[in-house]
Amino acid sequence: MDYRQLGKSGIFVTDLCLGTMIFGEEDGRGTPAKEAMDMIRAYIDAGGNHIDTANAYAGGTSEKITGKAIKSDRSDIILATKVNFATQSGVNNFGLSRRNIINSVEGSLERLDTDYIDLLYVHCWDQYTPLEETLRVLDDLVTAGKVRYIGVSNYKAWQLMKSLAMSDANLWSRFIAAQYQYSLVKRDIEYEFDDLLRSEHLGIVPWGPLGGGFLSGKYKRGQRPTDLSEGRIGGSTDMNEESWERRNTERNWQIIEAVGQLAEQHEVSYSQIALAWLLTRTSVASLIMGVRTMEQLTDNMGATHVNLSQPDLDLLESASELPELYPYRMIEAYGRKV
Repeated sequence: MDYRQLGKSGIFVTDLCLGTMIFGEEDGRGTPAKEAMDMIRAYIDAGGNHIDTANAYAGGTSEKITGKAIKSDRSDIILATKVNFATQSGVNNFGLSRRNIINSVEGSLERLDTDYIDLLYVHCWDQYTPLEETLRVLDDLVTAGKVRYIGVSNYKAWQLMKSLAMSDANLWSRFIAAQYQYSLVKRDIEYEFDDLLRSEHLGIVPWGPLGGGFLSGKYKRGQRPTDLSEGRIGGSTDMNEESWERRNTERNWQIIEAVGQLAEQHEVSYSQIALAWLLTRTSVASLIMGVRTMEQLTDNMGATHVNLSQPDLDLLESASELPELYPYRMIEAYGRKV
C-alpha cells in the first residue's frame, strides 16, 4: 500500500482503507467479532493505517470491535467514524444538532476506547439543523482535541460548497475529506464533485468501490440473487443503493465484461481490476474496502500490485462512460478554449 495526503491536511493515509460497516452484524451477512479482529490485525500488519467505522454500524458493535483491535497501535492509525444517524430511540438522538453531535462523539469515544477521533464525518445532510450550528460544534470539538479533523459524506454539491464557505468566513475547521459512492458502475460524482473537491482540496474517500460486490464478478445476467448468502446485493431491497434493481443494467453488464477481459489478461480477480482502476483516479485519497471475510481482504489488498496500461484504462472508461447531461455537455461544447 502507498501513502497519500488526505486533502488539505498534514496527514497521510494508505491508499486502501479498511471499512468495518458489517463487523459485528448479526443478520447473517456480517463478520463475527473474532474474525473481524483478525482482519483488522492483518490489515495493520500489511501496512494499512486508515480504518473507517461509524457510530451506527452494527448498533455500535463495529466501533467496539475496532477500538479493541487497534488498541496497541492506536497512535499509528488514522481512525474515522461518523455522526448523524440514530443509535438509540428518541427524536433528538438523530441529526446534526449540537446536542446529538456531542452525545454521539462521547458515545463513540467510549466504544472506541480512545481519547480522540482522527477524522469525524457528518454522515448525511440534516435539513432541520441550521448549518452554522453543525459547523460551529464541529469546530468546538476540534478545538477541544476530541476530534482532529472533519469530513463530509452524502452532501449535495451546493450544500458542501456552502459549508466550506461558512467555515472559511468564520475561521472554523473545514472539511478535509469527502466520502461518496464511487466505482466503475457508479461514476456520478464525476459530473460535479470531482472538480469541486479538487478545487477545494478535499480528498475523496470512495465507499462502495465494488458496487456492493457487483464488480467482484460473482453475479450473472438473468440470475437475480435472492438471499444474504449471495452477498450484499442478495439481501438488498430494490430501493437500496446497492440493489440488484440498480445494478442489473445493460451498461453494467458491459462493464463486467470489460473487467473480466482485463482480469483474465492480468491473471488477477475482477475485484482487483475494479479497485486498481479507482486507484488511478488522482482525486482519490484512500478507497474503502467493504470486505466481509479474510479471503476478500487479502484479495482486495492485492489491487495495489495491479498496473493498468492506458489501453486498459481506455477499455474500462469506455464501457463505464457516463451519459451526457446538461449543463456539463454545453460547457464542454461552448466553453472558452484557448
